[in-house]
Formats: sequence, C-alpha cells, structure tokens
Amino acid sequence: MRRIIIFGNSSSGKSTLAKRLAMKYSLDHLDLDTIAWKKSKTPERMSIGMSEIILKKFISTSNSWVIEGCYSDLIDLVLDESTEIIYMKLPIQLCILNAQKRPWEPHKYPSKKDQDKNLDMLINWISEYSTRTDTFSEFAHDQIFMNYQCKKNIIKSNEHLEEYDNLL
Repeated sequence: MRRIIIFGNSSSGKSTLAKRLAMKYSLDHLDLDTIAWKKSKTPERMSIGMSEIILKKFISTSNSWVIEGCYSDLIDLVLDESTEIIYMKLPIQLCILNAQKRPWEPHKYPSKKDQDKNLDMLINWISEYSTRTDTFSEFAHDQIFMNYQCKKNIIKSNEHLEEYDNLL
C-alpha cells in the first residue's frame, strides 16, 4: 500500500511524476486542481469543506494512491493518511521554463490555445512562490516537509527527478 502526496510550486513536475508513479505502481491519481476550483467561467476556489468531502471520498475508496497539488490546506487534510511525501522544490526559473514547455492539459483547458492564454499569469504566479505566505507558497510547503514524520523526499532539479524516477 502506497499513499503518496506530491507538492511544490506550479510547473515543478508534480503531475508528471504523479502520472509516472500511478502507472508504475497502479496507484489511483488525484490532481488537487480538479477539486479545488468551482466549475465556472471565472476562477473561484471551491469551499474547503466541499473539497474535503471529495478528497476524503477519494482516499476512502482507494488503498493505494498518489495525490498531487500545491494546496497545503488540502494536503493537510490527508497528510496523516499518507505513507510518503515528495516535495518538488525546483528553482523558480526552472519552474518557469517547465511552464513554457508544458503540454496541453485537456482536463483543465478546452484547448492548448486557451491554456497558453494563462501563461503570463502563471509565470507571474510561479515567480511569487518564495515571497508569498499563502497556502500555495514555498513557506507553507516547507512547513509540511519539516513537520512530516514518515518517508519523505525532496527533488530540486529536473535531473534529480530523472534520478529519482530511475530508482523507482
């Protein structure tokens, strides 16, 4: 039974690693983006209570899973259920490069063109990671990592991710 939580800045490689782990170990995969936001034309967070209901249902129906996202408030809700965490702590500049190269995410955007319309906003968001103190910040993620008492890994580069991936 593996229950893995992957977190870090936007475009740090969370989804890529989660998909690899899910395939390799037959884990159910949950991208927190899919339960954190209301389905509406304007971005609006779903209430924590609603997200928690969906999240708890997910973990109660699966013995082995990987959950990934940047939402420390949601991660805190299931941290005690996990067996390990992976902190994607790549430099901000590398996250920006990853964002510029990212493939279309059809579960989030109707087209690659629509996704790319948000690229400037995303790059600005990524750039503020180390100066924010919100639920999406490096500060919040550092707290999760420091306080976690089970197996934990930190990945600080794309090369380190490849090395980690080879060890799996």
